[in-house]
Amino acid sequence: MKLIAGLGNPGPDYRDTRHNIGFAVVDLLARRSGLTFGGGPTDALIARARRPGEEALLAKPMTYMNLSGAAVAELVRYFRIAIPDVLIVADDVNLPLGKLRARARGSDGGHNGLRSIIERLGTSEFARLRIGVGRGDSRHHLADHVLARFDADEQEEVDAAIGRAADAAELFVTDGIEKVMNQFNPEPVAGDLEIP
Repeated sequence: MKLIAGLGNPGPDYRDTRHNIGFAVVDLLARRSGLTFGGGPTDALIARARRPGEEALLAKPMTYMNLSGAAVAELVRYFRIAIPDVLIVADDVNLPLGKLRARARGSDGGHNGLRSIIERLGTSEFARLRIGVGRGDSRHHLADHVLARFDADEQEEVDAAIGRAADAAELFVTDGIEKVMNQFNPEPVAGDLEIP
């Protein structure tokens, strides 16, 4: 079984914010498969997608972003999911709006949700799919940026990125993270800063 966990914050105040783009991706995955979310063995909403030869657990931790690791670790333990079969979908302020970056492992990159998951799993060897939400105006606090909703002129690009991220997550279930990286990571351009 594969686990696709989209990160975000619960409640209407956070709906459609930049920080909740991970929720938006797993919501789209659920809609594509005609699934609805329900309760589970931990503080997360879950839906199970079953196809011949493959099974995926979609999850939205309800612990708030900074404590995401508690729900993810409990799902991994309860369903006996191997760490290489975990994909975390999260926002990233270090990527331009709408850009995707998949990795098989890595640091938290300053993301509190990923930091919590690394701490609770005791490893950083899980796959992650980061979606760029941009850094916003440098004169404003970064927390205000990620907790804000997308501007109207950004929405088309954001919707397209959510769709591509859902495609990437589906490919992860069938073919693994290496295929996702090969197909969805942008080609590096001379002078680009590689983000771990």
